[in-house]
Amino acid sequence: MSEAEGAVSELDALLRNIVESSAIEGEVLNAESVRSSLAKRLGVKEAGLSRANAQTEGLADLMLDATQNHHQALSLDRLFQWHRHLFPEPSEGEFVLQTVVPGQLRGDTTMQVVSGPEQRRKVHFEAPPREALEEELGIFLKWFSDSRSDKKLDPILRAAQAHFWFVTLHPFEDGNGRLARAVSDHALAQAENQAIRFYAMAASIMDNRNGYYDILESSQKGNLDITAWMEWFLTTLKHALNSALDRIDFVLAKARFWQQHGQAGLNKQQVKVLNRLLDAGPGGFEGGLSAAKYKGIAGVSKATATRHLVDLLEKGCIYKKEGGGRSTRYELNWP
Repeated sequence: MSEAEGAVSELDALLRNIVESSAIEGEVLNAESVRSSLAKRLGVKEAGLSRANAQTEGLADLMLDATQNHHQALSLDRLFQWHRHLFPEPSEGEFVLQTVVPGQLRGDTTMQVVSGPEQRRKVHFEAPPREALEEELGIFLKWFSDSRSDKKLDPILRAAQAHFWFVTLHPFEDGNGRLARAVSDHALAQAENQAIRFYAMAASIMDNRNGYYDILESSQKGNLDITAWMEWFLTTLKHALNSALDRIDFVLAKARFWQQHGQAGLNKQQVKVLNRLLDAGPGGFEGGLSAAKYKGIAGVSKATATRHLVDLLEKGCIYKKEGGGRSTRYELNWP
């Protein structure tokens, strides 16, 4: 993988981590705005990006600080800064209805996670009392610092424990789940001892969002044995790593395609259509490519679309599926 391809793959993983971590909490982000914020920080040049805003800028700063600055100590001031990144001041001209005071521990009101109507309300979780929060948070931060050099503690299990401990302390009014995932990402970056990240743990958690909340709830309501949570975390991390390997294979396959066909004298419409097929992945372009679909993507006439397809077929970029006439369909000739 080239340096440029590696940077794009890293950007994609960070993007998925940010977008999916918010999605776990039911918040839908503008992925292109997040991508714009990340691309600017990673030095990746991409055209057609949506304009970044205060929220996406803050989320990008949080994720990059957690993963790239893994040598720096995790302190209360740093957690406060991460919380401010989650709930930034709106950009000029932006209106954001925000009730959370950023960079401040939760108040004295009992913190509960509940669901259902008032008469049948179910309490899923109740945070520890506020009066002990500073002391407990101090113990957590000291453990996080000391455990990094603990040879008896597997660094991956340390990340799982950090996630569970932080989200159980629930130190802030809002944003605790996203910060817990940032803390575990920080611990994983320390375990790997590198800033580059090609996998998205939050995306794998989102794939089993109900299971995530269920295992947290059952572990928090149980005794001090969090083995089930640790097993769930490890299984989810394995899923994230396997997904990353699949995506890297996909990137390499696209690169090999253009190594093979990049000098074939293709015009810009053909390149555009081929890139659309490459982005869809093997079998991802439903129904295959027809002249009508080519016409719509490339913005050319039906006759031109047919001529371009014949040329791509002769150059080995695509192959004809079974069938003919009006039903002729083509697929990409993957390397």
